[in-house]
Amino acid sequence: MNTTPKNNHLRIGLFGLIGVALVVSVVLLSQVISPNHESVFNGERALQDVAYQVALGPRTAGSEAHAQFITWLQAELEATGWQVEIQTATRMDHDIKNVIASRSDEPPEIILAAHYDSRLFADQDPDPALRQESVPGANDGASGVALLLELSRVLPSDSVPVWLVFFDAEDNGDIPGWDWILGSRAFVDTLTEEPSAVIILDMLGDVVLDIYFERNSDPLLSQEIWSQADRLGYGDYFIQEVKYSILDDHIPFVEAGIPAVDIIDFDYPYWHTTADTIDKVSMQSLQHVGETLLAWIVNKP
Repeated sequence: MNTTPKNNHLRIGLFGLIGVALVVSVVLLSQVISPNHESVFNGERALQDVAYQVALGPRTAGSEAHAQFITWLQAELEATGWQVEIQTATRMDHDIKNVIASRSDEPPEIILAAHYDSRLFADQDPDPALRQESVPGANDGASGVALLLELSRVLPSDSVPVWLVFFDAEDNGDIPGWDWILGSRAFVDTLTEEPSAVIILDMLGDVVLDIYFERNSDPLLSQEIWSQADRLGYGDYFIQEVKYSILDDHIPFVEAGIPAVDIIDFDYPYWHTTADTIDKVSMQSLQHVGETLLAWIVNKP
């Protein structure tokens, strides 16, 4: 026989409803406080990737560090589900190895790219005795790679189709027997599917981050990205003024009629010197750029 009074039934039912509501509230709140880890860019992890590359030594053509870099990069990308292709080519009698990462066989809507090679000679070094040394390439090379690698970890799987491309042989222009942007020219020569946007990342770890519009870049695409940075509160770093015309890996795409943007901080006093070392790279700068690009891709219609 049930001896529980009727008012106790009501009280128990009310407590049950409150309990369910509390559980639902906690679940919803946890989703707000702890969003999916795949959508959070980690600048500290990107800086660690810069440090690893620099520890290998200059990633100059034909060096052991160059080969070790490719092995490491491929393993890192494949560990997070990316399909990796090593594209080989020959330019000016030099072997070129571009690394291409994708998540599916779909053609890319967006290509994000950076060069990974280091310059053979530090010809801008203030010390003439050091100008035959190779450039460590912490900011000029490793920072762009680190941004792409961290984006490979955090890009949502349901984003628009993205390719990540790591160009070889970008940085040896004005050296006898070489030229600039050999890797990206080789890549564009074989590109069969035209993306709607190409974004080049170069020298973006500078402690004093000043990224201006680049004159050869697509103006509408540039405005989209710089406006996204402004919405995130990074307008002081993405400055909406044209300052430089730069020969960089976006040029072969521009020449092919593909909208492309060079995101680069060229106000870097250690460019092509032996002082382009890990202590010149800022985690905060990597964070600002990475968050901006991630938000731009995620919010792309």
